[in-house]
Amino acid sequence: MKKSLCILLLLVCTGTAHVIGQSATDPILLQIGNEKVTRSEFEKVYRKNNAKDLSFDRKSVTDYLELYVNYKLKVTEAEDLKMDTSQAFQTELAGYRKQLSQPYLTDKEVTEHLLREAYDRLSTDVRASHILIKVAPDALPKDTLSAYNKAMKVRERLVKGGDFSALARETSDDPSAKENGGDLGYFTGLQMVYPFESAAFTTKNGEISMPVRTSFGYHIIKVVDKRPAQGEVQVAHIMVKLPANATTNDSINARTKINEIYDKLISGESFKDLAAKYSDDQSSARNEGILPWFGTGRMVPEFEKAAFDLKKNDEISKPFMTAYGWHIAKRIDKRGIPSYEDKLPDLKSQISRDSRSEVSRNSLVARIKQEYGFTEVKAARDEFFKSVDSSLAQGTWKKEQAKSLSKKMFTLGDKSYTQQDFAEYVENHQTRKPTTAAIMIVVSLYDQYVNETVIAYEESRLDKKYPDFKALMQEYRDGILLFDLTDTKVWSKAVKDTTGLRNFYDKNKGNYMWPQRAYASIYMATNQQVADAARKMAKKKKTTNEQILTQLNKDSQLNITIKEGKFAKGDNEVVDAVEWKTGLSKDISMNGNVSFVKIMSILQPQSKQLEETRGLVISDFQTALEKEWIDGLRKKYEVKLNKEVLDSLIQ
Repeated sequence: MKKSLCILLLLVCTGTAHVIGQSATDPILLQIGNEKVTRSEFEKVYRKNNAKDLSFDRKSVTDYLELYVNYKLKVTEAEDLKMDTSQAFQTELAGYRKQLSQPYLTDKEVTEHLLREAYDRLSTDVRASHILIKVAPDALPKDTLSAYNKAMKVRERLVKGGDFSALARETSDDPSAKENGGDLGYFTGLQMVYPFESAAFTTKNGEISMPVRTSFGYHIIKVVDKRPAQGEVQVAHIMVKLPANATTNDSINARTKINEIYDKLISGESFKDLAAKYSDDQSSARNEGILPWFGTGRMVPEFEKAAFDLKKNDEISKPFMTAYGWHIAKRIDKRGIPSYEDKLPDLKSQISRDSRSEVSRNSLVARIKQEYGFTEVKAARDEFFKSVDSSLAQGTWKKEQAKSLSKKMFTLGDKSYTQQDFAEYVENHQTRKPTTAAIMIVVSLYDQYVNETVIAYEESRLDKKYPDFKALMQEYRDGILLFDLTDTKVWSKAVKDTTGLRNFYDKNKGNYMWPQRAYASIYMATNQQVADAARKMAKKKKTTNEQILTQLNKDSQLNITIKEGKFAKGDNEVVDAVEWKTGLSKDISMNGNVSFVKIMSILQPQSKQLEETRGLVISDFQTALEKEWIDGLRKKYEVKLNKEVLDSLIQ
């Protein structure tokens, strides 16, 4: 992921250009080594990568040209080093090709329908119960029929007035049915497997569906209720964490602490200040306790209920408990379902992981088959099916067992695929399924093989069909080369070359200085009485901060907070507010606390040790290494610039 991001950033900063021809009206702007770049090619890349703030003034163009030349020099060096011929490079580029080809390998019309359907369903919450009759996706037809008949008998009992909850406990293969009688609670679109979701949304309230097949088996669904979606709510919360192995004392302390925080809120203290000071959810505490927007089914039920029970903005809940600990929630805002355009990126991501993506895939396969004249030789297919034996169910089938089979199984476009091609696929893709009949396994593998082959055929032709895809692949090719070579010459080298890093630091240590700092303890008390008691104890040299906390927080975990460390100006507002001299400061009132500072020593400006600033030194060392590298490349490869052509770009 990190490398992908770096490659994208490198491409955005530079882009690529490749000579595709030259005319008299498109002069050469630049030549690096043997590669020539025309005026139009450079202008296209420049426009693409500066679209948000496009300017053709001299500084903008020449600054970008400098980056572009450096980029081309690095790619040229990588090619001269034959980095593009390595197996690792080819494998990585193939991986990116697979990712980049995905938008071209979808049925856009079907996908748009699925997106719209999913969005429309988000406007409704459905409460349903179900009974599951399990059957494996690859079960034999007789086993599938048996499960279906069993589901139909259960449905008949329900239609005749049978109690759904009781029958779920009696007949359902869903283990949770023993506890909940099949009740699934409320859910909305994209929270259930697609066939189940579709049945739930198309069945009327109080009605019982026909058996619905999913990867789990057959479901009988009773729709209990449908309501307009709750929408989405945004809340802030304060959490007091309760560990899974909490003792009785831990539980008492947590409940006491959350109640004390609640009392402070009721008395008028700021929610955001209390969240910052006391919440154990550090990620939200830094943001006033605010959580991302969420809707039905996105939070644990207790939290969701408490959040949606808040009727107006700024309303605060009473303390409530979830599996994570104690919470107090404050409603920030509530809204309906986002617009289709705003929700679209999330919808695309969810559908790509949802079983409904198979609908789009199957439609795509059908379209490609028609476009390239897919023809199947069913006799050859059936002959192969009859040749497999029980070893396939054990995952030990060998292609040698089909060595006498060599007929054509199907054709696609200008390619044919034989029984031997499929035999190799079977050997490489089989898995152990001792409870599944061999015929069902080979049929499933054949369907899988055909689909993968059809899509792979289309993918292999994307460069010819879509010039923009071809250009994008070229960019990624160059980006990978640039990343790998820069990593070797600069990024990893700066980390691994410890001697070089030390020498660089020694020469430049004046750039890495600590400012004047105070080594101090900050005492923040909830009232003057606690502050006075803390001051009295802090005066004693042998009294530790831990002892002060233990003594003064006996009856409340909130009485006093102590922070100890080295603070520069601007690091802490309390330290900034007192006079910097050793000893105890005067009391100051800030953020509802009575605070004072104990300064143990004043540390004068000094050079940071290498370990204290390693990250910054490595960054500066990398900058120096890259400059040295670029200087070397400019000496190695001649760079010719036509200044007249450059001037013609300036506006």
